[in-house]
Amino acid sequence: MNFSRYIANRILNSGQEKNNISSPIVKIGITGIALGVAVMIITMAVVTGFQKQIIEKITTFTSHLQINDYDPNQSLEPNPITFEKDLLIGLKKADNVKHIQAFATKNGILKTKTENEGIILKGVSVDYDWSYLKPYTIEGTTLSINNDTISKDIFISQTLANKLHLKLNQKLLVYFMTKKKLTDTTFNGQNYIEYEPRVKDFYVKGIFNTGFSDFDKNLVFVDLKQIQKLNYWNENEVAGYEVYLKDFNLLEPSIENLNDIIGYDYTVESVKQLQSSIFSWLDMIDVNAVIIITLMVLVAAINMISALLILILERTNLVGILKALGLANVNVRKIFFYVSIQLLIKGLLIGNLIGIGFCLLQGQFHFLTLNPETYYLDSVPINLSIIHILLINAGTIVTCLLMMFLPTLILNKITPIKAIRFS
Repeated sequence: MNFSRYIANRILNSGQEKNNISSPIVKIGITGIALGVAVMIITMAVVTGFQKQIIEKITTFTSHLQINDYDPNQSLEPNPITFEKDLLIGLKKADNVKHIQAFATKNGILKTKTENEGIILKGVSVDYDWSYLKPYTIEGTTLSINNDTISKDIFISQTLANKLHLKLNQKLLVYFMTKKKLTDTTFNGQNYIEYEPRVKDFYVKGIFNTGFSDFDKNLVFVDLKQIQKLNYWNENEVAGYEVYLKDFNLLEPSIENLNDIIGYDYTVESVKQLQSSIFSWLDMIDVNAVIIITLMVLVAAINMISALLILILERTNLVGILKALGLANVNVRKIFFYVSIQLLIKGLLIGNLIGIGFCLLQGQFHFLTLNPETYYLDSVPINLSIIHILLINAGTIVTCLLMMFLPTLILNKITPIKAIRFS
């Protein structure tokens, strides 16, 4: 066995057997590392889980990218656009594009016998991917849309259903103000716009609840052909196209790629632009996570330095004897290096067990709950990543070992004569 490692093992074993001053200090050092690693694992799992679920919920309603008419005065009722078949095929074949679907939105007032509520109708077509909303369906089903008929079904949130006392298959009325282009034959055939009130009846097909109050409070889904008919659009005109990507991390390159395909007549906006306030909030959470992880690494390293210093000072006599027997400073430092490695490994093992165990329990039982009106989620989310765990462990090991070098420099100052007299 390596001599330095043998002495290191003897130091640790003797520290456990005797009631000396280093024993509680070593335990505190191991505990500090364990708690630091556990907190870092839990922090990363919660932060990335929070971001993942929030982004998933946002893109359920808005997709990753939207292609609209290039209009500096964008509103919820934008100008219609028409894409040629070849252009749509080119977009679907673009790199990182997973799915494209047409949509249109329109403001309306939902009216029952006793209540009125302002809403936003989102018109979707046969190409709409319902897989994102199906997990949030609590009653009924999503819309069944086909090309031959105009559906009168409506897919509504539980928030609106509770507020307006709506049930499945119930009839409701929605009122609109629609722009209509007219030609004045009296004055040289000039065009002008007239606003006319219109009303449509719908039947509740399904009820969903995402817990995302910003959308649940006023967004409902209807057949896209209803919006086209209300706006006097033809069957090829839509408000825009929603684009889902294969890899969300390639958001910016995908925007550039789609802009090259569609040209300057249209604009591509990302979900980060459409929901900038929410993503700014998520960025702030990233900053908090970095601060927490940095502090935990420093606390773990300081605990290890303190424990190692106590061990060195307590065994000054041993260091002097080993040097008197001819052991070089490098080999003496190796002894305490091996000691710190063993303490570090014990701390990492305990920390990983605590951190990973907590994350698995929270992911399974959701015992830590949240207020969905404030955090958009009903429980603390967990996204346990092996890569994050490995990076946390590797970063802790590297940082602690680098800082371990500082207290071992004291060993160079210890001389055999002074060390033996010190005892």
